[in-house]
Amino acid sequence: MSSLRDPVLLPTPILSLRPTQMTLGMNEVHVKRVAWKQKTTDDLAKFLAGHMAPVITGLKGEPYLIDHHHLARALHEEGLKSVFVTVIADLSRLPADHFWNMMAFHSWVHPYDSKGRRRPYSELPKTVKSMEDDPYRSLAGELRAMGGFAKDSSPFSEFLWADFLRPRIKAKAIKADFEAALTKALALAKSGEADYLPGWSGPHTYLQRASGKAKAQKGKGKTAGAAPSSQATG
Repeated sequence: MSSLRDPVLLPTPILSLRPTQMTLGMNEVHVKRVAWKQKTTDDLAKFLAGHMAPVITGLKGEPYLIDHHHLARALHEEGLKSVFVTVIADLSRLPADHFWNMMAFHSWVHPYDSKGRRRPYSELPKTVKSMEDDPYRSLAGELRAMGGFAKDSSPFSEFLWADFLRPRIKAKAIKADFEAALTKALALAKSGEADYLPGWSGPHTYLQRASGKAKAQKGKGKTAGAAPSSQATG
C-alpha cells in the first residue's frame, strides 16, 4: 500500500467524492455555509488551498473522502463545483472485500445510519449531496464547539458522542428546541456517565472519587482473599 499524501493541484469535482460515512449534522453544515459567506474573495482562495479534502484512491480509481464531509457538503450547497484533494493512499488495485477491510482497519469508514445502526458498505451514499442528516451528530458537533468535550484525534469521535446522546435525548426535542437540547447534552457530557468517551472533560473531583472507589474495592478484594497468618501445614 502506498501512502502518497500529495496534493492534487487540479480541481476535483465535489460530487465525484465518495463519502465514507452515511450521515452528517446539517447544523454543522449550516455553520460552515455562514462562515463561507463571510469570507472575502482572497480569503476564499486561501481557505480552499488550506483545506484540501483527504481521499483514498479506491475501487475503480474513485476518490473516497475520509474527512471534511461537512465542508464538502457546505461548499456544494454554496454552489462550488470542485475542491482540491490530498491523496492519503492508493488502494485502487485491491478487490472490493480487501479494500473495505483496509478501510475499516485504518478507521477510514463509518457505515452507521442516523439511528446508529451499522449498514452494509453498499449502502454508503454515492455523493455528499445524498448524505442524510443525523440530529445527534449536529448536537455532538455543537457540544464540542462550546467546550462540552475536547477535540480528540480518535476517528469519528463526534459520532461516538452522538451515540452516547442518542438514548438520552429525544430526537424531537432536538428539533423542537436545539438550545435546550444542547444545555441538557452539556450536563450529560460533564457527568461520570460519559467518562469513557474521547475528549471527556468532566470535573477532576469525579476522577478522584472514581479512583478512590476503585482502590477501596481492590483493597476489599485483597482482604477477602488473604490467607490466615498462621495455617496448619498437615
